[in-house]
Amino acid sequence: MSSEKAAQLLIVEDDLALQKQIKWSLDQFESVAADDRESALNQLRRHNPPVVTMDLGLPPDADGSAEGFALLEQMLAAAPDTKVIVLTGQNAQDNALRAVAMGAYDFLAKPFEPEILALTVQRALRLHELQTENRRLQAMRQPDALAGLITRDPEMLRICRTIEKVANSGATVLLLGESGTGKEVLARGLHQASNRKSARFVAINCAAIPENLLESELFGYEKGAFTGAAKTTLGKIETAHGGTLMLDEIGDLPMALQAKLLRFLQERVIERLGGRQEIPVDVRIVCATHQDLRRLISEGKFREDLYYRLAEIVVNIPPLRGRIGDSALLAHAFTRRFAQEQNRRSLSLAPDALRAIEAHGWPGNIRELENCLKRSAIMADGSQITADDLGLPTSAAASEEAVLDLRTVRDEAEKKAVIAALARSNGNVLKAAEMLGVSRPTLYDVMHRLGLK
Repeated sequence: MSSEKAAQLLIVEDDLALQKQIKWSLDQFESVAADDRESALNQLRRHNPPVVTMDLGLPPDADGSAEGFALLEQMLAAAPDTKVIVLTGQNAQDNALRAVAMGAYDFLAKPFEPEILALTVQRALRLHELQTENRRLQAMRQPDALAGLITRDPEMLRICRTIEKVANSGATVLLLGESGTGKEVLARGLHQASNRKSARFVAINCAAIPENLLESELFGYEKGAFTGAAKTTLGKIETAHGGTLMLDEIGDLPMALQAKLLRFLQERVIERLGGRQEIPVDVRIVCATHQDLRRLISEGKFREDLYYRLAEIVVNIPPLRGRIGDSALLAHAFTRRFAQEQNRRSLSLAPDALRAIEAHGWPGNIRELENCLKRSAIMADGSQITADDLGLPTSAAASEEAVLDLRTVRDEAEKKAVIAALARSNGNVLKAAEMLGVSRPTLYDVMHRLGLK
């Protein structure tokens, strides 16, 4: 008995004689074949091949290209990482440009040399392997629980370590930071890293719900508790039993509800509206706000005793403008995502766009950056997003306070330059070394000395 190997190549060709010829010329690969759009999609789903060769002229439009382009679009949507090599003899140049613009890996006009086709397939397969390995290595660098957080900033990496340490402690965590800095991402990461990850993560925005409805949203209500209460309904706290409840914008919680929340945190029991029964609830509380809670306490708008109940672990999240290299790193990630969504897989950031991104203050933080890149990916005319596409205002960089310790100045300058180069190169150490004008071993030495590995 021989174990069947996974298919590495899908051949889409309606000419059965040519289909066999391609199979013979590519006999070094494990291959499967299809002769129309439906069978090709079925083979794609079944075998998930890293490389596909396909003819644009497929039934019922064997003399045209409409069916082939429809298949190309569907394949790239279903398997974005698959490398598609388009083969056709019809309107070769126009079809080539259109196919590559849609996301095809390469284009060969018929008749083609078998050696050229084999070389193209080998290159496509190698690229797929490298990209797969790169994703695997990136996943190893950061726990799955925090996979949604993209950063190289030392302070954010320290925060990630803090989240990992407190995940299983059960302590209430208070996340402080400007809007758009990733507070919910960290809260979800905390949940996923904890022993509560098999239960629900429930989030509620205290500022988005009217005060007269917020109590019933949090604590639930019994049937008949008020007009319209047709049935007993669980609140967010009860819904999150066994899991994690995130109270976003906790600074906007009304004073009356602050007292009720404090009682729950002390007793770990709730009473639904209209009910008299105390219901025990086991839930981890994570709070977040962009407001200064100590100032609200001094103004009499937030209970001091509640603050100390919530602030068992306080995490201050820096704004994007304070994270070294993160704006460029996130920009690369957003560009890849939106390019894929727009079927413009070759889209990338031009050098002037990266400089503009790094110079901008991003008052709206990650959310503003994400929206900016989404708009730019849609509006960009060429294969690169330029500074003009971003539409960011130009401003002179603010001067920093002079530091007289030369060693400190040198180390800080080196650290910023290394992190910025790694961000611009999207984590490629070789490219970062070339930007910095040093060898790769030298860059590794510098990273080790600065604690950046």
